[in-house]
Amino acid sequence: MIDGPLLVANRGEIAIRLFRTAADHGLETIAVAPDDDRESPHAEAAGRLVGLPGRGVAAYLDVA
Repeated sequence: MIDGPLLVANRGEIAIRLFRTAADHGLETIAVAPDDDRESPHAEAAGRLVGLPGRGVAAYLDVA
């Protein structure tokens, strides 16, 4: 059993499926995205969104 929110560090179709399944089981979900990707399907499917600094794909690839 998961105790706490589920962070999905993916922005593709699999992320959307994970968010839907987690919601069906009553789990809080979190996505990450930069400001210019806030309206993407994965960001809208999540229960909560955490912003990433930067823009575009580079924001997802910046380890810092």
